[in-house]
Amino acid sequence: MNVRFLVAAIAVMVVLFSGFGLRSTAQAESLLEKNMSDTLDTWRDGRYEQLFDLLAHRGKTSRESFVEKMRESTTRPACCWQKMEHFKILNEKSTEATVYVKIGLEGAPNSATAATREFKMSHMDGVWKMQLADVLSIAGITGKKNNKKHKAKNLHPYNNQPK
Repeated sequence: MNVRFLVAAIAVMVVLFSGFGLRSTAQAESLLEKNMSDTLDTWRDGRYEQLFDLLAHRGKTSRESFVEKMRESTTRPACCWQKMEHFKILNEKSTEATVYVKIGLEGAPNSATAATREFKMSHMDGVWKMQLADVLSIAGITGKKNNKKHKAKNLHPYNNQPK
Protein backbone atom coordinates (compact mmCIF):
# COMPACT_ATOMS: atom_id res chain seq x y z
CA MET A 1 0.00 0.00 0.00
CA ASN A 2 2.88 2.39 0.71
CA VAL A 3 4.33 1.72 -2.75
CA ARG A 4 1.05 2.69 -4.44
CA PHE A 5 0.86 5.86 -2.36
CA LEU A 6 4.46 6.74 -3.26
CA VAL A 7 3.85 6.14 -7.00
CA ALA A 8 0.66 8.25 -6.88
CA ALA A 9 2.46 11.05 -5.02
CA ILE A 10 5.30 11.07 -7.56
CA ALA A 11 2.81 11.14 -10.44
CA VAL A 12 0.98 14.12 -8.90
CA MET A 13 4.27 15.96 -8.36
CA VAL A 14 5.35 15.36 -11.97
CA VAL A 15 2.04 16.73 -13.26
CA LEU A 16 2.20 19.76 -10.98
CA PHE A 17 5.83 20.62 -11.77
CA SER A 18 5.42 20.13 -15.52
CA GLY A 19 2.42 22.48 -15.46
CA PHE A 20 4.43 25.00 -13.45
CA GLY A 21 7.19 24.95 -16.06
CA LEU A 22 4.71 25.61 -18.85
CA ARG A 23 3.09 28.41 -16.93
CA SER A 24 6.40 30.13 -16.14
CA THR A 25 7.49 29.86 -19.80
CA ALA A 26 4.21 31.40 -20.92
CA GLN A 27 4.56 34.13 -18.30
CA ALA A 28 8.11 34.88 -19.45
CA GLU A 29 6.99 35.04 -23.08
CA SER A 30 4.10 37.34 -22.28
CA LEU A 31 6.37 39.67 -20.26
CA LEU A 32 9.03 39.80 -22.99
CA GLU A 33 6.35 40.32 -25.64
CA LYS A 34 4.61 43.02 -23.59
CA ASN A 35 7.84 44.95 -22.93
CA MET A 36 8.81 44.79 -26.62
CA SER A 37 5.29 45.85 -27.66
CA ASP A 38 5.35 48.79 -25.22
CA THR A 39 8.73 49.88 -26.61
CA LEU A 40 7.42 49.76 -30.18
CA ASP A 41 4.31 51.74 -29.15
CA THR A 42 6.50 54.43 -27.59
CA TRP A 43 8.51 54.61 -30.82
CA ARG A 44 5.38 54.74 -32.98
CA ASP A 45 3.98 57.58 -30.85
CA GLY A 46 7.16 59.61 -31.45
CA ARG A 47 8.09 59.75 -27.76
CA TYR A 48 11.81 59.42 -28.48
CA GLU A 49 13.08 60.72 -25.12
CA GLN A 50 11.06 58.05 -23.34
CA LEU A 51 12.09 55.48 -25.95
CA PHE A 52 15.74 56.20 -25.17
CA ASP A 53 15.11 55.22 -21.54
CA LEU A 54 13.42 51.97 -22.61
CA LEU A 55 16.48 50.77 -24.56
CA ALA A 56 19.62 48.94 -23.44
CA HIS A 57 23.30 49.34 -24.36
CA ARG A 58 23.27 52.93 -25.41
CA GLY A 59 27.07 53.13 -25.50
CA LYS A 60 28.27 56.51 -26.73
CA THR A 61 24.93 57.61 -28.16
CA SER A 62 23.58 60.56 -26.23
CA ARG A 63 19.90 61.16 -25.65
CA GLU A 64 20.00 64.29 -27.83
CA SER A 65 21.76 62.48 -30.69
CA PHE A 66 19.33 59.56 -30.51
CA VAL A 67 16.26 61.82 -30.51
CA GLU A 68 17.61 63.82 -33.48
CA LYS A 69 18.31 60.64 -35.47
CA MET A 70 14.88 59.20 -34.72
CA ARG A 71 13.12 62.43 -35.72
CA GLU A 72 14.91 62.34 -39.08
CA SER A 73 13.78 58.76 -39.78
CA THR A 74 10.47 58.18 -41.54
CA THR A 75 10.30 54.51 -40.52
CA ARG A 76 8.20 53.48 -37.55
CA PRO A 77 6.47 50.34 -36.30
CA ALA A 78 3.08 49.50 -37.77
CA CYS A 79 -0.03 49.61 -35.67
CA CYS A 80 -2.20 46.97 -34.13
CA TRP A 81 -1.90 43.33 -35.20
CA GLN A 82 0.80 44.16 -37.79
CA LYS A 83 3.12 45.55 -35.12
CA MET A 84 4.37 42.15 -33.92
CA GLU A 85 3.75 38.71 -35.38
CA HIS A 86 5.14 35.23 -34.73
CA PHE A 87 6.79 36.18 -31.41
CA LYS A 88 8.95 33.34 -30.09
CA ILE A 89 11.58 33.09 -27.37
CA LEU A 90 14.70 31.37 -28.69
CA ASN A 91 16.87 31.66 -25.60
CA GLU A 92 16.27 33.12 -22.17
CA LYS A 93 18.51 33.65 -19.19
CA SER A 94 17.95 35.77 -16.10
CA THR A 95 19.44 38.95 -17.62
CA GLU A 96 19.22 38.43 -21.38
CA ALA A 97 16.99 36.80 -23.95
CA THR A 98 16.87 36.28 -27.69
CA VAL A 99 13.51 36.49 -29.39
CA TYR A 100 12.41 35.98 -32.97
CA VAL A 101 9.64 38.24 -34.23
CA LYS A 102 8.26 39.93 -37.31
CA ILE A 103 7.89 43.68 -36.75
CA GLY A 104 5.62 45.47 -39.20
CA LEU A 105 6.95 48.80 -40.51
CA GLU A 106 5.47 51.93 -42.03
CA GLY A 107 7.16 54.75 -43.90
CA ALA A 108 10.32 52.84 -44.77
CA PRO A 109 12.01 54.58 -47.71
CA ASN A 110 13.27 51.28 -49.15
CA SER A 111 9.67 49.98 -49.10
CA ALA A 112 10.41 47.26 -46.50
CA THR A 113 7.16 46.47 -44.77
CA ALA A 114 8.60 44.30 -42.00
CA ALA A 115 11.74 43.30 -40.15
CA THR A 116 11.74 39.59 -39.35
CA ARG A 117 14.74 38.51 -37.31
CA GLU A 118 16.23 37.76 -33.93
CA PHE A 119 16.41 40.49 -31.32
CA LYS A 120 18.51 40.50 -28.17
CA MET A 121 16.80 41.85 -25.07
CA SER A 122 18.32 42.71 -21.69
CA HIS A 123 16.58 42.51 -18.33
CA MET A 124 17.35 45.74 -16.50
CA ASP A 125 15.49 47.54 -13.72
CA GLY A 126 12.76 44.90 -13.76
CA VAL A 127 11.99 45.43 -17.46
CA TRP A 128 13.03 43.64 -20.66
CA LYS A 129 14.72 46.18 -22.93
CA MET A 130 15.42 46.10 -26.66
CA GLN A 131 18.89 47.08 -27.85
CA LEU A 132 19.35 50.66 -29.07
CA ALA A 133 21.33 49.40 -32.07
CA ASP A 134 18.37 47.20 -33.14
CA VAL A 135 15.98 50.16 -33.07
CA LEU A 136 18.40 52.33 -35.07
CA SER A 137 18.86 49.50 -37.55
CA ILE A 138 15.13 48.97 -38.04
CA ALA A 139 14.67 52.73 -38.42
CA GLY A 140 17.23 52.68 -41.24
CA ILE A 141 19.74 54.78 -39.35
CA THR A 142 23.37 53.80 -39.84
CA GLY A 143 26.20 54.50 -37.44
CA LYS A 144 28.06 56.54 -40.03
CA LYS A 145 28.24 60.26 -39.45
CA ASN A 146 28.07 62.88 -42.15
CA ASN A 147 31.15 64.64 -40.92
CA LYS A 148 31.73 67.99 -42.66
CA LYS A 149 35.45 67.85 -41.83
CA HIS A 150 35.95 65.06 -44.33
CA LYS A 151 34.27 66.75 -47.29
CA ALA A 152 36.55 67.74 -50.15
CA LYS A 153 37.82 71.30 -50.05
CA ASN A 154 37.26 73.63 -52.96
CA LEU A 155 40.33 72.63 -55.01
CA HIS A 156 41.76 74.14 -58.16
CA PRO A 157 40.85 71.80 -61.06
CA TYR A 158 44.39 71.54 -62.47
CA ASN A 159 46.80 71.24 -59.55
CA ASN A 160 44.54 69.99 -56.69
CA GLN A 161 45.62 72.97 -54.59
CA PRO A 162 43.15 75.15 -52.72
CA LYS A 163 41.95 78.14 -54.75
